[in-house]
Amino acid sequence: MKRRHFILCAPSLPLALALGGCGFELRQPVKFAFKTVYLTLPANSALGVEMRRNLLGSGQLQLLAAAEMLKSDVVLEVFSELRERVVVGLNASGQVRDQQLRLRIKFRLRTPAGKILIPDVELFQQRDLSFTETAALSKEIEEASLYREMQTDIVQQIMRRLGAVREL
Repeated sequence: MKRRHFILCAPSLPLALALGGCGFELRQPVKFAFKTVYLTLPANSALGVEMRRNLLGSGQLQLLAAAEMLKSDVVLEVFSELRERVVVGLNASGQVRDQQLRLRIKFRLRTPAGKILIPDVELFQQRDLSFTETAALSKEIEEASLYREMQTDIVQQIMRRLGAVREL
């Protein structure tokens, strides 16, 4: 039995050694060059809630209120959050068959004094959604789910960009 186990495991040994030797490692939590952040998003927006959750969830950052903006290390300004639903396909009778959902976010990172750390960036996500009139309610739920997924992806992209800032 031991010999059989060795014969089955032996081919994977070089692969394990190669992965260990190439520097492969799991993604680590982002380390930020700043400790306090002022976020310009409204507290009640879906993007604002998720962004705050991710910033606070890092365990390294403190979010400051509007009155304390000048005391913050950085200001994360989100200029726009645009959600679009575009019809991309119609059936023979002119009814909507396919739609494209789009989410576009524009932001920048600066110091309270105005030094730009991340210039204006526009992040864009899109998903395709088929549509049938008979399943309108379920398609509405699917649409909300796709928007949440796009928003989560954009927040993760913003977090990675914030982690890439090295100097204030």
